[in-house]
Amino acid sequence: MEQNLNYYKIFFTVAKTGNISKAAEALYISQPAVSKSITKLEQSLGHTLFKRSKKGVRLTEEGETLYSHLSTAFESIETAEKTLKRIGQFGMGHLRIGVSTSLCKYILLPYLQDFIEEHPHVKISIECNPTYETVQLLKQGKIDIGLICETALDKHFQFMPLRTIQDTFVATKTYLDNLTLRENESTKDDNARYDAGDSSEDLTISNIPNVAGLLLFTEPDKDEDYPLSTVEILEKSNLMLLDKENISRKYIEEYFANQNIHPGQILEINNMDLLIDFAAIGMGVACVVKEFVHSYIDSGQVIEIPLDIDISPRTIGFIYDKNNLSNTAKNFITSCQ
Repeated sequence: MEQNLNYYKIFFTVAKTGNISKAAEALYISQPAVSKSITKLEQSLGHTLFKRSKKGVRLTEEGETLYSHLSTAFESIETAEKTLKRIGQFGMGHLRIGVSTSLCKYILLPYLQDFIEEHPHVKISIECNPTYETVQLLKQGKIDIGLICETALDKHFQFMPLRTIQDTFVATKTYLDNLTLRENESTKDDNARYDAGDSSEDLTISNIPNVAGLLLFTEPDKDEDYPLSTVEILEKSNLMLLDKENISRKYIEEYFANQNIHPGQILEINNMDLLIDFAAIGMGVACVVKEFVHSYIDSGQVIEIPLDIDISPRTIGFIYDKNNLSNTAKNFITSCQ
């Protein structure tokens, strides 16, 4: 097959021109070389391909069959050559990126905008999936680049950090006020039930002798509301988190475990934007990325819940297979540095 490729090219040119001398001129070889190549091809295939005459050559029936198939093949080759030329001339290519919806919206878009301005003819495909699916697509060669939160990776994968993000908890002031009211009323009810069953004499500062060296306490006023602590808010609220398959969720669960926080009611949502919107309409307390919710905080739609110990920031960056990166993908990575 490989040896015949040059013969096929010569055969195709002769059939197209209908003349051996014209084919020789087009191929920049001698007429005897053309005739010899045709003869060798006919011997190889076991068929006569041309009928020769003084006026030139004419295809046999077998020659017509071969020419028909070769026409399609050489047209495909010509199209491929033209496409490659256009790719080099206009900077064309195909860039496939895997990214979550929220990272696409809040981090990837500015980089894409700058890249498109410089490379307007590049075709761009976006696969929106959680981080673990993005990594799998990269392993399967179905995307060129992934945008993810930093995580453990195979050695041949390169991680290029872009920026850090900070997780936080937000809710509306109204929701927190109602949560405080509900929990205080619940506490008062519990205290009332306790008092009704307690026959012992009340212990107050007025009826305890002032003895030096004793530290005296009074019970808080049962009719006075008290603010909830951060732990109480997270444990008693309708807490809205990303689903368990999400790396961000696993990160937050590690934080809960380290801080000994045990949420009582969790609503799982698979989209960061929905978490933000649900918090903004007062559905509960949402764990979101601070950088993604700034506009909501600035406008007063939600407020940030102060934490006793901040959640450690996370690094966002591009992941790619450094041994298998197209020129288009390399150009994109370079433009983001």
